[in-house]
Amino acid sequence: MDKQAVNLLNTPIYPCLWFDGNAKQAAEFYCAVFADSVIVDENPMVVTFESAGQKFMCLNGGPDFKFTPAISFYTPILDESEIQTVWDKLIENGRALMPLDSYPWSKKYGWVQDKFGVTWQLTIDRPDYSNQKFIPALMFSGANFGRAEEAIHFYSSIFGNSTTRLISRYRADDPNGQDGTINHAQFELSGKLFSVMDSVVVHDFDFNEALSLVVECRDQTQVDYFWEKLVEGGQESQCGWLKDKFGVSWQIVPEILHELLADPDRSDRVIQAFMKMKKFDIEKLINA
Repeated sequence: MDKQAVNLLNTPIYPCLWFDGNAKQAAEFYCAVFADSVIVDENPMVVTFESAGQKFMCLNGGPDFKFTPAISFYTPILDESEIQTVWDKLIENGRALMPLDSYPWSKKYGWVQDKFGVTWQLTIDRPDYSNQKFIPALMFSGANFGRAEEAIHFYSSIFGNSTTRLISRYRADDPNGQDGTINHAQFELSGKLFSVMDSVVVHDFDFNEALSLVVECRDQTQVDYFWEKLVEGGQESQCGWLKDKFGVSWQIVPEILHELLADPDRSDRVIQAFMKMKKFDIEKLINA
């Protein structure tokens, strides 16, 4: 399906965090950590909160998947006292991947894994082209090393309102042999800012379902389009989930699904219907 044939204007994209029965506890924790945060919806399966205009879905998915630093949230906080306060809350029963300190690229930066396993890159620096507070940051390492730029082009070819804002590369004298690969890049998809980097270090983790990206579709045409494009070279899964060719997990979800699940007279039938699906079929959901 051609990109020009689909209405892609401002298609919502937001992160889904996979928890083992403690989604509500996690949502309450993040609302206490970050200012301007509130829980906006909840049911036994999903708790949704918003912070600084960013939607987060917290899913009670079970014990199958654990968070890794392969996807973190690059989080600009401009006030030094606030960044310290947020750091202190996130590191409680968590751990520092990089201490909150001064670095050549930032006066104040730190990378922390919180008690639930989610990782945050706190920085006092904010790009002048965006006020977005939470920027999903994807790290390409292991078999994916050197593919960050490919990912930018791949995702930008799929989503509307896509713009590459920044590309910074490792220099030829990089001691780890990363010459020419991306040490930090920022780009927009559907008006939302994302970040990517390459890492030559071989880690014992990679992308997985614990942190997925939800694409909320207006109609079946959008569902078909995003499913077809993102699954190319990847793998289909159940209930609207797929993995793209880099191993990043996506959920292609019709916006009407929330309304259908909120109806107590039909929610059980809707769940039974979509449990049999890979790609969502909106007509079948409505008629369930």
